[in-house]
Amino acid sequence: MAALTPKFPHMLHGGDYNPDQWRDRQDILEEDVRLFKAAGINTVSLGIFAWSAIEPEKDRFEFEWLDEVIDRLWKNGIYVDLATPSGARPQWLAQEYPSVLRTGADGRRAFFGHRHNHCYTSPDYRERVRIIDTKLAQRYGSHPAVIMWHISNEFGGECHCELCQEEFRSWLKKKYGTLDRLNHAWWTGFWSHTYTDWSQLRSPSWLGETSIHALDLDWQRFVTDRTIDFMKWEISAVKSVCPDIPVTANLMGLYCCELDYYKLGRELDIVSWDSYPAWHSGDDFITARNESLSHDMMRTIKDQPFLLMECTPSTTNWQPLSRHKRPGMHELSVMNAIAHGSDSAMYFQLRQSRGSAEKFHSAVISHTGTADTRIFREVSRTGRDIAALSDAVYGSTVPAQTAIIFDPENKWILDKIQGPRNAGLDYFGQLQDWYDYFFRSGINVDIPDPESELSGYRLIIAPMLYMFRSGIQDKLREFVRSGGILIATALTGTADSTDLCFTGEATEEKLSDVFGCWTEETDALDDGEYKDIFPDGRVKLLWERVRLTSGETAAEFHDPFFGDSPAVVKNRFGKGTAYRVCGAPDTAAIHKLIENALTENGCSMERAVNAPLPDGVSASYRVKDGRKLVFLQNFTPSLTEARLDGDYRDLLTGAVLSCTELPGYGFSVLEKL
Repeated sequence: MAALTPKFPHMLHGGDYNPDQWRDRQDILEEDVRLFKAAGINTVSLGIFAWSAIEPEKDRFEFEWLDEVIDRLWKNGIYVDLATPSGARPQWLAQEYPSVLRTGADGRRAFFGHRHNHCYTSPDYRERVRIIDTKLAQRYGSHPAVIMWHISNEFGGECHCELCQEEFRSWLKKKYGTLDRLNHAWWTGFWSHTYTDWSQLRSPSWLGETSIHALDLDWQRFVTDRTIDFMKWEISAVKSVCPDIPVTANLMGLYCCELDYYKLGRELDIVSWDSYPAWHSGDDFITARNESLSHDMMRTIKDQPFLLMECTPSTTNWQPLSRHKRPGMHELSVMNAIAHGSDSAMYFQLRQSRGSAEKFHSAVISHTGTADTRIFREVSRTGRDIAALSDAVYGSTVPAQTAIIFDPENKWILDKIQGPRNAGLDYFGQLQDWYDYFFRSGINVDIPDPESELSGYRLIIAPMLYMFRSGIQDKLREFVRSGGILIATALTGTADSTDLCFTGEATEEKLSDVFGCWTEETDALDDGEYKDIFPDGRVKLLWERVRLTSGETAAEFHDPFFGDSPAVVKNRFGKGTAYRVCGAPDTAAIHKLIENALTENGCSMERAVNAPLPDGVSASYRVKDGRKLVFLQNFTPSLTEARLDGDYRDLLTGAVLSCTELPGYGFSVLEKL
């Protein structure tokens, strides 16, 4: 696999650096580099929020300070991930070009402030971004320190200005062609909301249309496409000058689901993301499980390693409880990202800000400005270990035989559908519950979307895949027909890509032929209410009454309302098997369902180690040049011992082991011998 960063093909260790905040303190800027080297920092993300320092007035550019910073870093062996500064525009730009400021759904234009408060459609904003991006590329694109472009920062938000309304109408015209097709797809005859002229179309707003769910869905698709269009505008500016330097943009996993990250990520050379779990605010193993799902999602987008672009050295400043990572947790959390496919450990921030919103967000260098802090020592140890592991791990792959389908668009529409349960369908919770089995078992998992290639897996799980789009029916049908195992849950296959419910009883568009049944009715379950499907497994949130066609009952509900109706339907289809779970199963039921499916189909999954994992310990593995690299991680504060299935070499100590002790919040990185 090609190196993510060809000019520096090694594991990256570093983070966001904001020397523009310290331009009056040359002594601090020089001390920073000394401390970076002491902490094993080899890469910094530079200039992310530096627009006002680079261009303090329109067309007056000050690059000299940035020249000095980049040259100083390079002379000390530190590389640069150079950002385009569009994530936060300067005051003068908003004052001279009011169109750059976003308009809310209520039609009011925002004041200057915060960040990401800019319209992606504004020609003025695009032109000013093009100018500064091009100048940055011309000045630094050939600098040996610059190994990557960091495009903007944490894309998000939407604008409802008239420019965006016109773009939205054009987007809809291109998609539907005629108003008749749009009206049918959106089912606008309901409540007599039929559109008779394109000019009547507007973005959804609490001041206007809220009842047409397909409008909401298409608006969010449009916002993703507008964001991508703006991102590609920036990419073209830097690539036109230096086409060989890869580009990335820092995404946000499952934290931010207002954009379709699969579509954004496919336009990038490198997927990177910002990871901020709330450690020590609950069960750390469950926190690690949920965060690992996001890591796997980021890796799956381009089927290659990703970059952990931001994480905190210890605490954030914005979570409800900003708790410091306990000793060991920092490096453990970094190694967990690497275990799931990251080729970096990058932090926000390298030096702690003195003021404003993130002054209490932890940093490698704290307000004390010294190396004599617990956090600095932990980061330094992490840096040494990453350097020691780099040759073995960098560029290795994370092979997976299992896929859990996640569709951001499905999440958007599940949040809107108004039934059968408006108290929350918990789509993310279902993804995490299904992921639980594999995380506890040391089995690698991919998290593809419906547009991904699905043919290479042995087991595919589709939790609450309410909306079928992008030919997913054909992909899943062929997957099962060719010998795959498919497990789906309630609501799967209810509506098409514009939220029109499928009609009829058993139809191929609902995959009734694959599942061997069709759904007659779906009922909601109250919070804390469950229906048993196994002696030790239940469904929650909702349950279905299904009618069998070719399928057989694998488990039953026993309830006065639905009677003895199927709770799990098993159907042989072609060479494979499909299972329909008639509800949202809890983790106990999920573990039973997966074990049954694997056993019944004679399917075994490769594990990181073929030995039981202690409670609170997870395992994952990467492969490089035929070498299997196993990561064992203890997400509890207590010492534990993990048995292995043979001899392994510890890549950090060189010891040959058949079992390994894991300290509280400790880890091992092993090579199978």
